[in-house]
Amino acid sequence: MNDILLEVPVGVSGRHVHLTREHLQTLFGPGAELTKVKDVVQPGQFAAKETVTVVGPKGVLERVRVLGPIRSYTQVELSRTDCFKVGVNPPIRDSGDHPGSPGCVLVGPAGVVTLKEGVIIALRHIHMHTSDGKRYGLKDKDLVTVQVRGERGLIFTNVLVRVNPNSRLEFHVDTDEANACLLNNNDVVQVLSPAAVEALGLVS
Repeated sequence: MNDILLEVPVGVSGRHVHLTREHLQTLFGPGAELTKVKDVVQPGQFAAKETVTVVGPKGVLERVRVLGPIRSYTQVELSRTDCFKVGVNPPIRDSGDHPGSPGCVLVGPAGVVTLKEGVIIALRHIHMHTSDGKRYGLKDKDLVTVQVRGERGLIFTNVLVRVNPNSRLEFHVDTDEANACLLNNNDVVQVLSPAAVEALGLVS
């Protein structure tokens, strides 16, 4: 039995913010544009020079990176550890799924934005191109099981698959998840085959 369906490189996702154009200009001034510092793995996305302060009921997180490009919604992605520091209790959600999530205050050099919702802990997920999905028999929104090998190896269940023609193969976890099993950027993990998942008694 082939236990491994495919191998996927890792991208560890630190706390970050996505902004609408309106909120960008409130925080950084009229006419503000994001300044690209470096591209990230997913095509068209980048880390910007701009940072904000995230303010919650119990504390603040300074210099939280803004990721581009501009989006149709403002979203704050934090780890569970970050949430303890600022005093919020967000749900674990796919990007863009905000109903029922808490808000926070964003502070920039030119202004302040108060969000009624939009703070989430990102659901761990795998980005893949449509050609990868066809090759491995996976479709958008499938759930898979991922194995991490090594001294602190573990198995992640309930890993969301995102299939898109503009995506590149990459497994995204937040810093808490990565630290738990000593994962670093560009490490490689294995997606277990359905037969292996069944043999282990695991359910995605």
